[in-house]
Amino acid sequence: MNKLSLEEELSNNAYPGRGIVIGKSADGTKAVAAYFIMGRSVNSRNRIFVEEGQGIRTEAFDPSKLSDPSLIIYAPVRVLGNKTIVTNGDQTDTIYEGMDRQMTFEQSLRTREFEPDSPNYTPRISGILHVENDSYNYALSILKSNNGNPESCHRYTFAYENPAAGEGHFIHTYMHDGDPLPSFEGEPKLVAIDGDIDRFTDKIWNSLNEENKVSLFVRYIDIPSGTCETRIVNKNQ
Repeated sequence: MNKLSLEEELSNNAYPGRGIVIGKSADGTKAVAAYFIMGRSVNSRNRIFVEEGQGIRTEAFDPSKLSDPSLIIYAPVRVLGNKTIVTNGDQTDTIYEGMDRQMTFEQSLRTREFEPDSPNYTPRISGILHVENDSYNYALSILKSNNGNPESCHRYTFAYENPAAGEGHFIHTYMHDGDPLPSFEGEPKLVAIDGDIDRFTDKIWNSLNEENKVSLFVRYIDIPSGTCETRIVNKNQ
């Protein structure tokens, strides 16, 4: 698989929707996670990321403009011990609660499927980072409809052990803009990860479509110590 430029993937796609990037820093010392949201409607664009404990949640920037919170207000990031969960919906809580009961990442997601937002049936994308005793692995998941058929859910999980330095994987909800929006297809994309947290944050944010981008979260976790740095960028400030 060819390693792609994350900047080119983003700058050449006006609407990838919501996206997760997980990988390892170029120097091999940091576990890297990023999550961004985009929006086409007033309701979707009226959001910001705010810190909540060790994770983040979305909230309305202008509460008076919030029309339907059901699929846009949730906790995209939660931390359970040495595991960091990143998702595009309230399945963050499903994974957290399942794994807290000794279920696996994949088992926890068996209770969920794509979003009920006909005709798009937006995929639920999820990721988990596990950092422990100088070791690091991660996994990504996508739950999607069978080519727009709401009666059939396809479930895919991709696990990455001992990831290489400077490499990551990128998954997003939509292939591109459209009506209805076409769901992501294929394996997560192999992308290059370079630079420190500020450079990586700027690279993603500046590559996202200016009109449609809403918020970005980036975290670098030091693999030996487990300490982390976080950046949050909101278009609505």
